[in-house]
Amino acid sequence: MVILHAFLALLAGFATMAIVVIVVTALLKQLAPQWIGVQGSPRPAYVLVNLGYSFCAAAAGGFVTAWAASESPLTYVLALAVAILVLGAITALQARGQQPASYQIALLIISPFGVLAGGLLRLKVVGYL
Repeated sequence: MVILHAFLALLAGFATMAIVVIVVTALLKQLAPQWIGVQGSPRPAYVLVNLGYSFCAAAAGGFVTAWAASESPLTYVLALAVAILVLGAITALQARGQQPASYQIALLIISPFGVLAGGLLRLKVVGYL
């Protein structure tokens, strides 16, 4: 039962991240279509916006994971951060040559830190820290 609960806490955090990214990307497609689908190097403004909402999505995922964890919420948050780091590294390797390496590295660093920030925020809210 504990393993199932741990899996569900991680799944809830990951799903939260994915939903936030999907919704914000869809909004950007509607509000600023010239940013989405630009061939070559992305515009600096888009890069900053993307890194910002990626951090916020990751923080929301970390918060939800810590909220859903029954025991040792920090352990689950760290597990999600590691999973996001591994998935981000795989994605960066697959996108090699399609996007600037600096952008991929920044995204790779920002996402796990966002997860940790969100998880720590949840722990602070409940007085765990």
